[in-house]
Amino acid sequence: MEGLSFGIGVIGNIISVLMFLSPVSTFWRIIKRGSTEEFESLPYICTLLNSALWTYYGLTKSGEILVATVNGFGIFVEAIYLSIFLIYAPRKMRAKTAILVGILDVGFLAAAILVTQLALKGDERTDAMGILGAGLNIIMYASPLAVMKTVVTTKSVEFMPFLLSFFFFLNGGVWAFYAILVHDIILAVPNGTGFLLGVAQLVLYAMYRNAKPSKNVISGLEEGWQHEHLIPPSDQIVSQQD
Repeated sequence: MEGLSFGIGVIGNIISVLMFLSPVSTFWRIIKRGSTEEFESLPYICTLLNSALWTYYGLTKSGEILVATVNGFGIFVEAIYLSIFLIYAPRKMRAKTAILVGILDVGFLAAAILVTQLALKGDERTDAMGILGAGLNIIMYASPLAVMKTVVTTKSVEFMPFLLSFFFFLNGGVWAFYAILVHDIILAVPNGTGFLLGVAQLVLYAMYRNAKPSKNVISGLEEGWQHEHLIPPSDQIVSQQD
């Protein structure tokens, strides 16, 4: 059983790495165009905080080294994303991003670690950090749900980030299975939720992937959807699907 759980954990780490790397094309676009355009930095700020909390959780709880290693990689990747964002963002967005990074990724993280170190001990400490990480995980997994309304309205999956939904589905399922094997309820709840949300997104994709979209509705919504974080512009999505 221990060997099985370790193997599942390794597979989960590989899938998590692919999930962390899924926005690479977005940031390559930012570098090529020399601008962040209408992309938002908040998803990457929250993912950095989420990765940092799970890394701390994995380091403080015995037997969770796989959780610590993959989220340590997440810290590295998200830090690169945010560095690129700060370089190419307009002045107001750069200031907003810097403030949020300072508040959430530095201030909140430092306060969470300090409080748990001073006020809690042993399992209480790891459970508290796990609960914080679980809450942020659920938010992260739910982020593509905003596009589901547009999929139903336009009867088109052009604006649904399939790869992101697919890797959320895989990541949630594998880590939920791993959590069951190692009897970690804190790890199981957010990833089980992520698995179910991923299923819902993929079912919707299957329902509408061959449907004929309404061009009038799409043209009216296209500009608004380019403001959605974690969802690349339509020309980028089309190029990925070709």
